[in-house]
Amino acid sequence: MQRRYKEREVQALVARLKEEYEGVVRELRERQEELKEENRILRARLSVLESQRSEVSAALMRAVKEGERIKEESAGETEGERKELLLLAEKCRLLSDRLLQKYPDEEDCADFKTFTDALRARLGEQTEEEEAEEETGFDLDEVLNPKEPLDLGDLCKELGLMEEDS
Repeated sequence: MQRRYKEREVQALVARLKEEYEGVVRELRERQEELKEENRILRARLSVLESQRSEVSAALMRAVKEGERIKEESAGETEGERKELLLLAEKCRLLSDRLLQKYPDEEDCADFKTFTDALRARLGEQTEEEEAEEETGFDLDEVLNPKEPLDLGDLCKELGLMEEDS
């Protein structure tokens, strides 16, 4: 059995449904406007951030170039200072040699030579003892602090102080 609706009931139902749908549509439009506003704000913020990113990128590139320039500049300065120190060390060596020739028994002259040798060693130059060791092959440290027991007979034969047994 079907019930028959009166025209007034149908109109009331339609009016109520229309009102509900209008409310939903109104809420959807309001939400849509809110989202559009939020989207506009986010786009503006994105634009600001992108410009900041490009500024930061440019600043980083400038900083890297400046760092490389400073590095090259300081390497050049360091090399120049090293050359000056090497010249000073050489002058000290020459002065030390002259002083030792003139005053061989003076303690101050020996101290100055020790200082000069230490300076040259720190600068990576060979000291006179190292140069003499390279020329002769004689290592005073090896003689004073042998790594294995010494055989004096063999040593004397090697130095030509004793004849070899036949």
